[in-house]
Amino acid sequence: MDPKHDFLNLYAHNFIRTAVALPEVRVADPEFNAVQTISLLKKSAEQKILLTVFPELGISSYSCEDLFHQQALLDGCLSALERILDESRNIPVIGLVGLPLRIDGLLFNCAAAFYQGKLLGVIPKTYLPNYREFYELRQFAPADHSLRDSIDLLGQTEIPFGNRLLFRVENQPMLTFYAEICEDVWVPIPPSSYAALAGATILVNLSASNITVGKADYRRQLVANQSGRCLSAYLYSASGMGESSTDLAWDGHGMIYENGSKVAESARFSYSEQLVSGDIDLDRLVQERMRQTSFGQSIRSHSDELKKFRTITFPASIDTEGLIPLQRRYERFPFVPSDPARRDERCREVYEIQVQALVKRFQATGADKMVIGVSGGLDSTQALIVCARAMDVMGLSRFHILAYTMPGFATSQRTLEQARQLIRTIGCTYSEIDIRPSCLQMLKDIGHPFYDGKPVYDVTFENVQAGERTSHLFRLANQYGGLVVGTSDLSELALGWCTYGVGDHMAHYHVNASVPKTLIQYLIRWAAETHQLGSAVSPVLEDILETEISPELVPGEDTSGQPVQRTEDVVGPYELQDFHLYYILRLGYLPAKVAFLAWNTWHDKALPGWPDIPESKRHDYTLHDIKKWLKIFVRRFFKTSQYKRSCMANAPKVGSGGSLSPRGDWRAPSDGEAKAWLDELERIPDYKG
Repeated sequence: MDPKHDFLNLYAHNFIRTAVALPEVRVADPEFNAVQTISLLKKSAEQKILLTVFPELGISSYSCEDLFHQQALLDGCLSALERILDESRNIPVIGLVGLPLRIDGLLFNCAAAFYQGKLLGVIPKTYLPNYREFYELRQFAPADHSLRDSIDLLGQTEIPFGNRLLFRVENQPMLTFYAEICEDVWVPIPPSSYAALAGATILVNLSASNITVGKADYRRQLVANQSGRCLSAYLYSASGMGESSTDLAWDGHGMIYENGSKVAESARFSYSEQLVSGDIDLDRLVQERMRQTSFGQSIRSHSDELKKFRTITFPASIDTEGLIPLQRRYERFPFVPSDPARRDERCREVYEIQVQALVKRFQATGADKMVIGVSGGLDSTQALIVCARAMDVMGLSRFHILAYTMPGFATSQRTLEQARQLIRTIGCTYSEIDIRPSCLQMLKDIGHPFYDGKPVYDVTFENVQAGERTSHLFRLANQYGGLVVGTSDLSELALGWCTYGVGDHMAHYHVNASVPKTLIQYLIRWAAETHQLGSAVSPVLEDILETEISPELVPGEDTSGQPVQRTEDVVGPYELQDFHLYYILRLGYLPAKVAFLAWNTWHDKALPGWPDIPESKRHDYTLHDIKKWLKIFVRRFFKTSQYKRSCMANAPKVGSGGSLSPRGDWRAPSDGEAKAWLDELERIPDYKG
């Protein structure tokens, strides 16, 4: 047994691999259809899939029409089901197949759930369409026509029967699934809505659904919205190749969604069978339900209906040993869409949020000027762009922005010149204040050895400079009736990488406080590429993007003029720490799970997910690297930095990834401990691969 391989197993982190199966069928040929079903079940097992869903009436085919009233077809379907059950005894896959079943003289359109030869339950269709091309009431009875809650079938007795059955895996209690059939999800209140409130995390739909122009888009909306409203996964499998084309056509549309997001989708109009798999994150669903208190309120509101559900519990063989990496793609930059069109839309919307918020605050204060320190780095650049756009919206001259460069002991010529050019090309009122004299006075007053010529570059030396800059800005705001616009971003606040109080931690109003560093880079790039502030500004923005991220508080430059003090050498790569931040802040995951996700996403350069990053700037990380930087993140986030966030200035929430405002998404004690998270980190193997 290899511990690192066991750790790198998706089932060890509360994922499950699911699939929608789209077999080739023959109309009214149960034997052929059973063979296709068994084949896809075996392929599911080979791919480590735990749950596979087949289409509606897949054993008979959906388009049999009045053939459903022929005894030969009904008997053939039972024989086919028996064969499937026999063949599945050594296949560790939970299956759901569709077939017609005659019970007490009524014919029901059913889904049969089974595992390793045992029928777990049979679910009749609740809502039968009888309009346009559908005539199901001609052949079938709705679920509520049955008086039974169990049936005997194929030598198995007391099989649960009904449309209010939940199936829970005993050794993975977060996996509770519910089945509905086609039309059930098209009605105003689908049965799956109640099932989700009753505890189902996985909703499945055995569908037929013929294709007409535009219908596929509506299906996607339907499934996405149902999974989002129910905070669930939704597996949808619709009939395809082989169904009768007498009057209809079939596109074989299979989909897997999780909480509104697409995980996988079939190729429509395929002429061969498909097995479309997707990894479902059970932790995400459970965490979201816990956080969204209105979900719990809905449970209380519908408690009478939910009491009608029955839960069938059964054990399943889940392979938690050995390497089973995720098939599912996760974005390396969860705050930044990889699709260029969506990314442009995201950037535009972020700017609109920041600008609208700043305009409101500026107008509310009665201030006449915006005061901002510009360093030539990413954060102050983004904040200055927002200030400029806010002035444009209000119809005021950009000269109302009082922009200051404030060189200190470690300011590089490169960043100073970038700041000067940025201010001038944007068209602000520009001034430069050398803070070194006032810093020296402070160092002298407190008896710091640097004042006596000793090169002591400690935290006091650094924070004296940061404090002097902010102190100047506040007094300038007093002098000119201005509003100090802060620049610190979400990533810095998460890691505590800001000077507390009179430092970059404080301002009259922050605009970047819920925007992570990785997104700020793309916001600036978008502003440059789309010439948001004019073509003269764009080259300056592009030059700033090529500059190393540095606080520039310790003297020194390399041969290219880049600062020698690199922030990421201390707090870790922002691209990786922003990944950690998203899954810890937004979803509350265990550090070990975050590391597993990060390894699956970052350990191989060949994986997709790079949004237009030059090859020279691309990185990959081993599990050893991830553990190292995640430990720093956990310690700084939970142990040492909350006191800074507890008294941060006002700032607008920008993204669904969360904010750290004590008045918004994140309320935490300033004197909390990180031990629980650090202990959990020890589960992560020290694996350099």
